[in-house]
Amino acid sequence: MTGNRRPEEVAIVVRRPGESGLEYLVLLRSPEKLGYWHLVSGGVDWEEEPAAAAARELVEETGLVATPVPLGAAVGYDLAGDPEHVRARFPAGTERIVVWGFLAEVAADWEPALDHEHVEARWLPPGEAVALLEYPEPRELVRRAAS
Repeated sequence: MTGNRRPEEVAIVVRRPGESGLEYLVLLRSPEKLGYWHLVSGGVDWEEEPAAAAARELVEETGLVATPVPLGAAVGYDLAGDPEHVRARFPAGTERIVVWGFLAEVAADWEPALDHEHVEARWLPPGEAVALLEYPEPRELVRRAAS
C-alpha cells in the first residue's frame, strides 16, 4: 500500500536565553518513535503552509503557542536509507523529503509540556545540541540559528 503523506516536514529550533548564553531545546523521542534526539518536528499536511505546520507542531509537541520564523532555505534528506515502513508513508516514487526550518524564541523560564512522542527534554548550548541530534538536517538548522 502506498502512503499519502506529503513529502515535506518542518523542524523548529526552540531557543531561550540561559545563564551562559543561548540554549537550544532538544527532545528525546519515545522508544515507539525510535528513541533518538531531535527538534520539534513533524509533517506538513497537504492543505497546510509550512509556517502553519510549524506553529501546529509546537503546540502539539510542547504546548508552545508561537509564530516561528523561517531559518532560510529548506534542507532535505533522501528516503533511500529509511526503512520500508517509513518510505511507505509517502506517495510511490518519492525519493526526497523537503524540511522547512523555523526558529521560535521563548522566555528564559519557559519549559515544554511534552506530548506522548517524547520522553525527555534538554536545554543545551548550540555545540552540545548539535552533537546530540541524530540527523544532519536538524544539526544544520541549529547551526543556522546559532550564527
